[in-house]
Amino acid sequence: MRKICILLPDLRGGGAERLNILLANYWHSSGIKVDVVLMKKQGRLINLLSPKISVIDLDTKKIRNTIPRIVKYLKQSRPDVVLSAMWPLTSAAIIAWLFSGKIGKLFTSDHIVLSIECMKNIVIPLPLLAFSLKTTYRYADGIIAVSLGVKKDLCSISGLSENKVKVIYNPVSQAREIPCISISERKKLWGSDFCYNILAVGSLKLQKDYETLLKAFSLMSSDISAKLVILGDGPLRTDIEKIILQLGLQKKVVLHGFCLDPYPWYLTADLFVLSSQWEGFGNVIVEALECGTPVVSTNCPSGPSEILENGKYGTLVPVGDYIKLSNAMAGSLIQEHDKFLLRKRADDFSVSIISGQYLDYFKLSQDV
Repeated sequence: MRKICILLPDLRGGGAERLNILLANYWHSSGIKVDVVLMKKQGRLINLLSPKISVIDLDTKKIRNTIPRIVKYLKQSRPDVVLSAMWPLTSAAIIAWLFSGKIGKLFTSDHIVLSIECMKNIVIPLPLLAFSLKTTYRYADGIIAVSLGVKKDLCSISGLSENKVKVIYNPVSQAREIPCISISERKKLWGSDFCYNILAVGSLKLQKDYETLLKAFSLMSSDISAKLVILGDGPLRTDIEKIILQLGLQKKVVLHGFCLDPYPWYLTADLFVLSSQWEGFGNVIVEALECGTPVVSTNCPSGPSEILENGKYGTLVPVGDYIKLSNAMAGSLIQEHDKFLLRKRADDFSVSIISGQYLDYFKLSQDV
């Protein structure tokens, strides 16, 4: 039996973690042995993994300490494929793999526009990031980017040939049956004080730019009776609560917190909005499309324009432009949408299709 190792920092509530769980579960159900190797066995998404999948805890918080522990794991378990996600763990995994004697094939996966992430969140000098990528990624058997924008950025920073990097979009759609939601179920989630339900999903952090979303929402005409619910936790919760108070939106905006299963919210929403300054792909857009929920998104780097095909399947507005975002939200609420068309687009990102693309790239499909 073939074995794939998925190497991650942990299983907190992020898009990269969710997609790797979907891949792990699908591959396991297809007869492939899967090990999920974590720097730290923690995170609210762990219970989404099949209980039959082995979870290995490296029990370390520091990247440098992972290298000898990954070497030990590789020598003991000897996987056929190692899939490591999220820099700098990807670079550490390559070093460990080299020390192990290149056991199996090693693939990296990047889920974010690293140059922006470096400036905004990681706070390390861009030359240091570039040096890390240049000196490690060239040894990998394959490099995966989750969007064309991520690929372009990665090649620009690292100097890698575009032929070395493969774009494989994220597996999001699970081909689930879309249930009919009753009015009572909708009211149970949202209440009955407003005509329209607007949903946003994502961590409360700078990247998601909820300040722009809240300003846009505050500009909408009072004739449009709408409620905004934001699913997610994060370090900016207090700041966002202050903005809600400043704009007088406390009766119309709810910060619901983290939600393990957001699908009931998507199914009962009249509109989904993504206000991000940057993304790697934008799983939440596909989740909304899968439920037939109309989408308004910033045209941020990168992912949204690729998913929505430059506006064919949703509305794109400039990053940070709350006036245009407000107009787009209002326009979408009164516009008729082809829910079947939106769901059909989501099918392009189904777990079965995308997992097969991974196996083809690994050259494992013929062996399964």
